[in-house]
Amino acid sequence: MTRSEFRIEKILSREVLDSRANPTVQVDLYTASGFGRFSVPSGKSKGRLEAIELRDGDRQRYTGLGVQKAVENVNSILGPKILGMDSREQEKIDEILINLDGTDNKARLGANAILGVSIALARASADTAKSPLYRALAGGRKPILPLPLMNILNGGQHAGNDLSFQEFMVMPAGFRTLKDALRCGAEVYHALRVRLEAKYGKSATNVGDEGGFAPPISSVEEALGQINDAVEEAGYSPGQNVILGIDAAADSFYNDKDRTYAVDGREIDPDELLELYISLQEKFPLKSIEDPFHDEDFENFSRITKKLGAKLQIVGDDLFVTNIKRVAQGIRAKAANALLVKINQIGTLTETIEAVEMARKADYGLVLSHRSGETEDNSIADISVGLATGQIKAGAPARGERTSKYNRLLLIEEELGSSARFYGPEFLKSHN
Repeated sequence: MTRSEFRIEKILSREVLDSRANPTVQVDLYTASGFGRFSVPSGKSKGRLEAIELRDGDRQRYTGLGVQKAVENVNSILGPKILGMDSREQEKIDEILINLDGTDNKARLGANAILGVSIALARASADTAKSPLYRALAGGRKPILPLPLMNILNGGQHAGNDLSFQEFMVMPAGFRTLKDALRCGAEVYHALRVRLEAKYGKSATNVGDEGGFAPPISSVEEALGQINDAVEEAGYSPGQNVILGIDAAADSFYNDKDRTYAVDGREIDPDELLELYISLQEKFPLKSIEDPFHDEDFENFSRITKKLGAKLQIVGDDLFVTNIKRVAQGIRAKAANALLVKINQIGTLTETIEAVEMARKADYGLVLSHRSGETEDNSIADISVGLATGQIKAGAPARGERTSKYNRLLLIEEELGSSARFYGPEFLKSHN
């Protein structure tokens, strides 16, 4: 194909709605013979060190959450600067976007504006090359279909109950195909619905931001017990077909003044919280713990990794915020052994890939993640396969903004055919 076909000819941004009825940035990018669109997700449980999402602050529109400023930054500043460039020059263009902002956290133009352009660029370049995005990103890597970490029971900031921990996940690892893994996850989800309604009433099956149920449970152990029983009632074997994961999101229940954590109605210190995690992994087939301590506690992240890291993955989300400086600090401290990857935490595709490759080189696990405020955009499915992360968080197998990612993965599996490789059995083998 000729260079002229990859020439960026038009960039247009607009304000659209996410899954929480809040506005977000959508960017269209046209080359001479291709098109890319990306709708930027938004988190509710944000790490303090994430790149800044620019909001208007005008209470007369969307209670101050409008993104007209970010949209205008795309249309009048970012877009015009890269018109005429070769859309295949992702790293060069991302660097231009970063320099146009000029801040460490993308606060001036907005990480939502910059990321919108960055991912729309990648999609347009792939479309121009008549390639799916995952193939365009793969380079020399062999695509891997990721193990889904399905958030089927919600607490913390994602629900209105008294559960301290934010996410309780099923990980259908014991299958040879993604298709069978997704079926298992959906069947466990329905079995859990039946259990919760029978025990707590119909209101218990109301769902949180990521599609998981939000029952009136206040005990972490009870929540895991309900899911474990649902796995069995769906006809599967806990620890074999299905393993469990949690996202504690410890920042959300940490008391900085007293240096304690509010869990199950009581205040506990870091030592007691560590003992709780040890107890939970002894009682349940728990193989993934995300953000077990607050985002500056590299010391206790190191302690839990040393204690449990050979048995399960300790995932850093707020600890790392997909930032290579933070990832490097964690590697030096031996804090965590897996990286949660959120593209909007850092703001460009290039910086995301840098964090992924740094973590991979250190033999960290990789989990490509959605956000609680999502859109029907399914780019992270392709990014996960193309970057061979091996794991993906996309929420419950319900609600269109979640199932769009899973359904895209099914199409990729179909397209890969006999060369398709599902990561689940590898994860299960390495964490037994």
